[in-house]
Amino acid sequence: MSVESRTGKRGGGGPAGRLFDKLDSPIKIQRFLDRLDYNCLPGTRSPLWVVRERKANCFEGALFAAAALRAIGHKPLIVDLMARNDDDHVIAVFKRRGHWGAVAKSNFSVLRFREPVYRTVRELVMSYFDIFFNTQDRKSLRSYSRPFSLARFDRRNWVFTDGDLGYIGDALNAARHIRMITPAMARELVPADRALHRSVYLGAKKAGIYKAR
Repeated sequence: MSVESRTGKRGGGGPAGRLFDKLDSPIKIQRFLDRLDYNCLPGTRSPLWVVRERKANCFEGALFAAAALRAIGHKPLIVDLMARNDDDHVIAVFKRRGHWGAVAKSNFSVLRFREPVYRTVRELVMSYFDIFFNTQDRKSLRSYSRPFSLARFDRRNWVFTDGDLGYIGDALNAARHIRMITPAMARELVPADRALHRSVYLGAKKAGIYKAR
């Protein structure tokens, strides 16, 4: 297998390589992810597995999106959004004309695509804050990682392997995270509105929803 096919760049890689050739913009990558079933089972599978099985959780979706973005000239970058008493979320990020955008798979439609209009990664991440809440309607987003390059794992064939990619999750969890709000701010957060709750949870698979303690 060539270096290009191992890394997910154009010019190889069987069915996944051919799929990447069709996904020639961030929004096309997002629309592909939106059509996939949400994977409620634990595990971290490769972009090739996502293509074959036509399903993904948020981490698997972010890995797929990063590989597909790389195929159209972007760096393979992901950002971890760390939450309290809630599921974390992982997004693939890209930069256009000096501004950041995101592609993501989520059980919730509001936690997916972001246009490349944000001047900094913090601005981008903050766009998720008010709509990132748990089943008790508590706003739960607390910190985020800097853009994390998947290129460091190219030797491990992360795009096309059939093995579990939990080691990427371990490395992402160990990466430095930047706090978004202070403890005083967290204590004063207003619960999410019930009407917003109903709209955010509309269409979500119940098996994939984190039950807040």
